[in-house]
Amino acid sequence: MKTRILMFVMAVMLIANNAQAQWIVTDPTNLVQGIVNTTKSIVQTSSTASNMVSNFKETVKIYEQGKKYYDALKKVNNLVKDARKVQQTILMIGEISDIYVNSFQLMLGDDNFTVEELGSIAFGYTKLLEESNGVLIELKEVVNLSTLSMTDKERMDVVDRAYNSIRRYRNLVNYYTNKNISVSYLRSQRRGDMDRVMNLYGSLNDRYW
Repeated sequence: MKTRILMFVMAVMLIANNAQAQWIVTDPTNLVQGIVNTTKSIVQTSSTASNMVSNFKETVKIYEQGKKYYDALKKVNNLVKDARKVQQTILMIGEISDIYVNSFQLMLGDDNFTVEELGSIAFGYTKLLEESNGVLIELKEVVNLSTLSMTDKERMDVVDRAYNSIRRYRNLVNYYTNKNISVSYLRSQRRGDMDRVMNLYGSLNDRYW
């Protein structure tokens, strides 16, 4: 059983092209919290659209750091079944960050949204990210070596809950994004400038429509 647990723990430490990478080196919970913190700052300090675009660059910078981590984690293969679910859970956090950053960047260039509306949209994303990060922190505690007193069943129950919760949050972020973009779609329809909106979001057709 100890060997099984050790493999389970190491699975979330391994990063492609590196021998080992512990949570403390590249911690996805810190990456998500960094995005949350910068977004909250944007909401509080951005009074104009151009100001918001400028401030959002810091969020993008943190996202790009995280993307390197998630891209490397995707390349980790030959995992045992239990560890694969941990990997997939962490990667879904990357998907959530990806949906938020890339979608919000497009919204920033959409004049169908006011600055106040963009602030509200960003706030909504931060709440979903915070909830997702809370689940990830619980998962982090499970793969910590100090929790070896847990049985395999207890450990996997937590992993299963985390996986299912993050999957729900990912779906919620997709839904939230679609609903916000549909507002722009309807406003453009009324204004007769559908081509502009379709050109703006068209490259992500599969995600939005």
